[in-house]
Amino acid sequence: MPKPISTELRKKAEAQLKSTELRKKAEAQLKSEAGDYKVILSDENTKRMLHELEVHQIELETQNEELQQARIAQRRASQRYTELFEFAPIAYFSFDLNGIINQTNFRGATLLGMKRADLVGKQFSHFVTAQYRDIFKRFLVKASGGGGIHSCEILVQVNNNPFWLNIEANINITGVNCFAAVMDITERKKSEITQNLAAGVFTHASESIIITDVTSTIIDVNEAFTGLTGYSHEEAIGNSLRMLESGRHPPEFYYDLDQTLLKEGAWSGEIWSRRKNGDVYAEMRSMSAVCDEQGIITHYIALGSDITQIKEHQSQLEHIAYYDTLTHLPNRVLLSDRLSHAMLQCNRHKQSLAVAFLDLDGFKAVNDTYGHSVGDELLIAISIRMKEALREGDSLARFGGDEFIVVLADLVNVDDCKPVLERLLLAASEPITVGGVVFNVSASIGVTLYPEDNVDADKLMRHADQAMYVAKQLGKNRYHLFDKTQDEVIKVKQASLEAIRSALANQQFVLYYQPKVNMRTGSVVGFEALIRWQHPEKGLLTPDDFLPAIENHSMSIEIGEWVIDSALAQISRWQTMGLNLPLRTSVNIGAVQLQQPDFAQRLSTLLAGHPDVEPRYLSLEVLETSAINDVQHVSTIMNACMALGVNFALDDFGTGYSSLTYLRQLPATVIKIDRSFVQDMLTDEEDLAIVEGVIALARSFKREVIAEGVETIEHGTALLQLGCELAQGYGIARPMPASDIDAWIRDWTPDVMWRAEQ
Repeated sequence: MPKPISTELRKKAEAQLKSTELRKKAEAQLKSEAGDYKVILSDENTKRMLHELEVHQIELETQNEELQQARIAQRRASQRYTELFEFAPIAYFSFDLNGIINQTNFRGATLLGMKRADLVGKQFSHFVTAQYRDIFKRFLVKASGGGGIHSCEILVQVNNNPFWLNIEANINITGVNCFAAVMDITERKKSEITQNLAAGVFTHASESIIITDVTSTIIDVNEAFTGLTGYSHEEAIGNSLRMLESGRHPPEFYYDLDQTLLKEGAWSGEIWSRRKNGDVYAEMRSMSAVCDEQGIITHYIALGSDITQIKEHQSQLEHIAYYDTLTHLPNRVLLSDRLSHAMLQCNRHKQSLAVAFLDLDGFKAVNDTYGHSVGDELLIAISIRMKEALREGDSLARFGGDEFIVVLADLVNVDDCKPVLERLLLAASEPITVGGVVFNVSASIGVTLYPEDNVDADKLMRHADQAMYVAKQLGKNRYHLFDKTQDEVIKVKQASLEAIRSALANQQFVLYYQPKVNMRTGSVVGFEALIRWQHPEKGLLTPDDFLPAIENHSMSIEIGEWVIDSALAQISRWQTMGLNLPLRTSVNIGAVQLQQPDFAQRLSTLLAGHPDVEPRYLSLEVLETSAINDVQHVSTIMNACMALGVNFALDDFGTGYSSLTYLRQLPATVIKIDRSFVQDMLTDEEDLAIVEGVIALARSFKREVIAEGVETIEHGTALLQLGCELAQGYGIARPMPASDIDAWIRDWTPDVMWRAEQ
């Protein structure tokens, strides 16, 4: 604050008074010497005193007037100071050395959100956040010691609202207090923090960052850029962004990129770039335009990251997804795409193409004998040969296992594909040495032509597959063209298979039971379980209506297991009901089912599902006409099943060409004479002879014999005369539901003529 005005005026008045006295004395002396001073008073001293008094009076009046003016100026200055202090746009605070607030203005109170009266005497550090309190204390010490302007920036918090303050002390009053100006610098600090963060991000970002001008000249790069490209900061500055071009992209790529940046202000995508050492790398780059306030582009910013490993991994995954891992040929997924594309080209150019489905003949034996590793080497060698046999533009793919598909494009007529097909057959059939072993295999090829076979890609491959099976049936090592008529037959069979599969899933199959009796004693010895289809539209269907459709098909195995399981369940129910009837039940087993390597294990599982049923109650009837490829193998399976307690019978005996072989090698305990011989034995001497022969063979091999197809009393009488007592047929009972068995047994009596044969 300024010094008191009254003291200054007093000193000034005294100085003026002395100056006036000297001046007056000099003036009096000068007038006396000049003689022009009129003496009125007689006493000189009195006159001088009077003069001095008059001068002093004038001086006092002058001094009084000056003092009045000084007081007015002081009041005005004080009022101005108050206005400036109280209503200043800057907050002012007066602190002592301990930071206690002595005084503040209106802006200071508003800044802290409190009344001035409540602020006076309060510690200012109460508002300062903990990490800045030491900084504020050091500021107070420096400011109170004088020595110029002191300032600090601190973070304060009022009502949970943080903000930044700049405190500057430039006035020291007493040496123990300081008067400080306080300004809210929150926005500036936020801007500084944002800029620092941006600078930190730019410097330490893991992504490469490039800043260019509008001509693509690089003006700044970060550390990640130098690490990614190998160019130093100094080497990059001033160069064009084009120095990173790899040469993998055509000029149109960069032109489109620039146009996108100009039109949309941004571009993002994958780009191949080149490092300083010449290595090419894949980069995911995002570019953005920076505009000024007028919307004019001034700079470009490019952010990039190295995705080379990702691209390599992606390429590996694509190879796995689209190529066979063994032969590295296209797989069925890629083939389907190529075939669809080739079909479009055919339509566009009015040409044809051929789809060839190729399956190696005899390859399974190679795997079984020499192992899969040798089989794989053989597949690789054959695939290389077949690829060499194709024309440029043809495609070879591995479909799976030892199956391949070839797409022959740009054909004018059917004959154009024949030379290629002949070369493929030759490539597959020529001897190949693997591991010191010479292998001779061949191929069966099915071919269909598009657009003659005007279907989609999947159906073309299916039709070629169907034609391949025909080639195998015709003797293998050949190709066969797809036949639409044959396809219709296949479609009908496929529809039948689907219907049977649906019937099995919807429990439409039932078992009927035909009794087996001893004609001489009249006793019932067992039953044969016969499948029926309770069709929702066609009614009850016999096996002849649907079983041929599943012959040699995997569906026959499912149906066969269902029959066994259902028969065991019925035996279990009969036992639970306590019915007085024989429980021995036989079911028919097809050759495909019987020759499964795990048949005995699967039968064991089915038996285990009905623990209350003794296995001896189940008999399996094997057709003597079954296409048994390996009798010794089947014999082993049958012995394994018999070890479980199950019995076997040879059904339809005498109709096949291997009757004696089967009888000698297969461990069946029962022989069933085929109904065709029994039905005609009364009128056909040859059939009668066969019946007599079968009965004699059964007796010689110590087998039990039973005749089926007994239609009349006469048939039964004749069989009894030949020594065959067991029989079944319509002359005894037709197949019936399980619910009818008990009533039939109670009513059953053998014919008196049969009893007469005793």
